Amino acid sequence: MLDSRAQKILTDLLTLPTAPFAEHHVLGYVEAFLRERRGLRWTRDDAGNVLIHFKRGRKTVRRPACITAHLDHPGFVADRMIGPRRVRAFWRGWVPPELFVGAKMRFFQNDRWIRGKVASIRTAVKAGRKRVDTAVIDVTTPVAPGSIGMWDFPDPKIRGGRIYARGCDDLAGAAAILTCLDRLTRSRAPGEAYFLLTRAEEVGFIGTIAACRLGTIPKRCVVVNVETSSQLPNARQGDGPILRVGDKTSLFDPGVAAWLGAVAGRITKRDGAFKFQRKLMDGGTCEASAFCQFGYEAAGVCVALGNYHNVDRENNVLAPEYIHLEDWANLVRWFEALAAADHPFVPGNPELAAWIADLEATYADLLAASVDAPA
Repeated sequence: MLDSRAQKILTDLLTLPTAPFAEHHVLGYVEAFLRERRGLRWTRDDAGNVLIHFKRGRKTVRRPACITAHLDHPGFVADRMIGPRRVRAFWRGWVPPELFVGAKMRFFQNDRWIRGKVASIRTAVKAGRKRVDTAVIDVTTPVAPGSIGMWDFPDPKIRGGRIYARGCDDLAGAAAILTCLDRLTRSRAPGEAYFLLTRAEEVGFIGTIAACRLGTIPKRCVVVNVETSSQLPNARQGDGPILRVGDKTSLFDPGVAAWLGAVAGRITKRDGAFKFQRKLMDGGTCEASAFCQFGYEAAGVCVALGNYHNVDRENNVLAPEYIHLEDWANLVRWFEALAAADHPFVPGNPELAAWIADLEATYADLLAASVDAPA
């Protein structure tokens, strides 16, 4: 299950406020985390994304993985006070507009939360979809411009093998990356991998697009995007992390998907308690689609997410998001294996190629002999 170090990293990140273009609290935590660990090289690109490089041993991995996650979650950003206890705020991300008015939320300011309640909203059509653009919020005390607002749910709580939080998407993915890095830096095993933490995914993976334009990820990398993706009837919590072969928009690179499956299969052979799923997660579009569009060989992994974007769809109310802790713990193990030097990426699908060659050799003579056989 979860060791105390992993649980602390996960809980720490899920406690922090964040919103698109306002990820500074999470970035501060990430940078402090990286400074405390030896053996990592990291930098921020011109869009504020964080690229981390881990390498141990003399051997350079020809095609290392670059595992990516985003640091934001749908949320509010305060604009200005329009009354003694009333603030206008921008909303960034997607939540159904009908759930806003009357909903309780909270702003983070000076290391404490200020509670509020949505009084009214204005909508706008963005990217072909009607979305909440701004909200007027009644607050208990004045709020400074730029303060981050999230729905009024408590700090992370563990219950029944799951962790509930204001926003698991995608801070849980970022926490899996940091936990993997924590273990890699304390291990002596050789390996190499890159990790990218991106900004502003919830408004259309803007940080990812910028990273692709800037060439932030070395072209020799294969990209593995990690998400918390809305659970589906055939992709359930507790059945393991998910090899995501595609999303709502596209199918991902089959060679990268085959490699991810092969690495996970090796873990399963060593440890029967490890399990994973292979699914098309078409509830939304993720950063892997953007990476593929820009020419990277990319695929995705995820854990099944409950109450995606804080919406309990069964009851049509706002609620904390949640993930299964065992799924998340196995996701971290998967990342460690991807960074190891003992199973490098090979383009294509070597296992499928070997199977096809065996089938061809087995049945070639029979195929030829039966061409002119009587019906």
